Amino acid sequence: MGWQTRSTRVTYENPWIRVREDEVVRPDGGHGIYGVVELRHPAVFVVALDEDERVLLVEVDRYTVGASWEVVAGGSDGEPAEVAARRELLEETGLEADEWIAVGRMDALNGICVAPETVFLARGLRHVADADAHRAEEGITRSRWVAIRDALRMTATGKLTDGESIAALAMAAVHLGKL
Repeated sequence: MGWQTRSTRVTYENPWIRVREDEVVRPDGGHGIYGVVELRHPAVFVVALDEDERVLLVEVDRYTVGASWEVVAGGSDGEPAEVAARRELLEETGLEADEWIAVGRMDALNGICVAPETVFLARGLRHVADADAHRAEEGITRSRWVAIRDALRMTATGKLTDGESIAALAMAAVHLGKL
């Protein structure tokens, strides 16, 4: 039977998200409500690799969880995914890349969100700009280069806990034949 939506009402919205409450008929035929968070624009994730196949991680001071090691990421702001990924890499790191490969697509928190995301692998990196102002605005406190296998190991030790970064690293590792 699947889910059926009987009615929808927006309970909150801002330029980045919209929250709605749906009256639903569940797959078992029962009635209920379902809260859904919709991202206004899809997100992008960038696994930036240097010539030694080390990935660039940034530490972000997140309002929700505190310090978090992550791959470069951000909202597309309505831009095509690759354009947004290039912008995010430049803003957060001051880097540009010669090679861009879309390695996968995913949905964040798909039990409660409509949040599509695209993952890119970026190679042929070169430093072209100072990213300090944007890094401060985003809460990025530092960055480090880590072998991709070590970045994946960080997920098992609790040093890297951002689920979307973990998935992005796994997609890149599969593409590179590392998994």
